[in-house]
Amino acid sequence: MENSCESEVANRLQIRSQICNVCTWPNKVSKDSTLLILVCDLAPWEQTEAVIISCLTLATEYEFVIHPYTQIIFYEDRDFHGGSYECSSDHSDLQSYFSRCNSAKVLNGCWMLYERSGYTGFQYYLKCGEYPDYQNWMGFSDSIMSCHMIPQHYGPYRIRLHERENLRGEMMELTEDCPHVFEKFYHHDIHSCNVLEGYWIFYEQPNYRGRQYYVRPGEYRRFSDWGALNARVSSFRRVIHCF
Repeated sequence: MENSCESEVANRLQIRSQICNVCTWPNKVSKDSTLLILVCDLAPWEQTEAVIISCLTLATEYEFVIHPYTQIIFYEDRDFHGGSYECSSDHSDLQSYFSRCNSAKVLNGCWMLYERSGYTGFQYYLKCGEYPDYQNWMGFSDSIMSCHMIPQHYGPYRIRLHERENLRGEMMELTEDCPHVFEKFYHHDIHSCNVLEGYWIFYEQPNYRGRQYYVRPGEYRRFSDWGALNARVSSFRRVIHCF
């Protein structure tokens, strides 16, 4: 079954001599379930839009979704005009590819964009979708100099917030998105935190607005550890991937 479908995929993508590296998830497929195939290592001229191939065997239907290699596209001008650069992995210095970024398309996954090289400066969280203007990702300018692809997380999310530095003072553990931290924690400022599971985005203002900060599993003993200039965290949310 898998060999015949991989051959079908190769034919549809017009790949003649190249062997496709195919990653499947989940491993076991039952009736009415969806099997995802990620085609990797394709040359730029072989990249296509998502292709859906339906394979019918007996009474079971399998749906194969081909995700293109490219995952985010940066554009120099608004509304996806001007020069563009396609990126599919972390990049600590984008200056040689474009001088400004006024719009972007996220084809799959979740990304953090950074104002300066080396993953520094203002941070911006982007998930699947189109962003015709940098203000759509709450950008402060058209400067994007580095980017990070946030890993996928399967399982529960847990984060502990602390009132004081070095994981001291009053503590609260949360597992869900929180649009108003003060309503749950009764503090406007978070001076340290411990991310136990999952990836999260902090926001300086309520309802996921204002400056953004990406936190991954680990201990953050002071607000500067997550790149903030002050301890104000008024909302936060989980990073949940989409494809």
